[in-house]
Amino acid sequence: MPEPRPLLRPDTLLYIYYIEGVIPAHQPIAADHYLGNWVEDDFSFLFFTRPAHEKVVQLLAHFPGRRLLDEYQMTYAQWQGGTVEPVRIGRFLLNPTWIKASPGENEVAITIDSGVVFGNGMHTTTQACLEAIDIACAGNKVQSMLDLGSGTGILALAAAKLGCPRIIAVDYNYLAARTARQNVALNQLDDRILVVNGRAEEHTAIATDLLVANIHFDVMKELVRTEGFLRQKWFILSGLLGSEAEKILEFLVTQPVLILKRWNQDDIWHTILGITRS
Repeated sequence: MPEPRPLLRPDTLLYIYYIEGVIPAHQPIAADHYLGNWVEDDFSFLFFTRPAHEKVVQLLAHFPGRRLLDEYQMTYAQWQGGTVEPVRIGRFLLNPTWIKASPGENEVAITIDSGVVFGNGMHTTTQACLEAIDIACAGNKVQSMLDLGSGTGILALAAAKLGCPRIIAVDYNYLAARTARQNVALNQLDDRILVVNGRAEEHTAIATDLLVANIHFDVMKELVRTEGFLRQKWFILSGLLGSEAEKILEFLVTQPVLILKRWNQDDIWHTILGITRS
């Protein structure tokens, strides 16, 4: 497991190096101010908390064909799109590492350090998933969960805090998986959550009480067609735009499932809660 990266505060300066070509996400970089590498399609973004131009140039010398396109400097708050504050979503209280707001009666507090990965709880799909998880976990019937496309691990953490004892959280992005592992440790839930860096559709063979997938449509349309999908008792499918949600529902009506609730937030993002009847 990689060394924990430094915790970030709103005023922490980020130095971001935008590279054409893939630098392997697990490539070690010997610098205590190195935060990680976000790989997206055929581009890489290297994050540091101090200037690292020369170190990046030295790294690129080992990867012919890659080139530095641009470099940026901004605060962590700017990277996250505004001030990072405690967020209340339903009865969940999401605290950044530098603020510990006190939970109210029946509130569930979760510490989240999203690092440079997007996933601080502000997206409407995350909020709908949290509400759906609260519904599914009522009565302590959910004893196992599969969180596909886990990002920073918010949804897995929420289920664990509600009492689910066995959770596997999967993300294909190496930096997201590493961030989720750190959040599991921050919340002292290592005994309940296992974080895996891998493909979502390759993990549905594991039968669980609850499958949560807040993930791209291209992955989702294959995921619901896997043999293991119907082994899950409850399912939450999210991250879907309107036409995408309709295509998923068109397929689900041909399957032995029951749709319990749908969220349509701002007429843009859709979330589906259902159970299987197989």
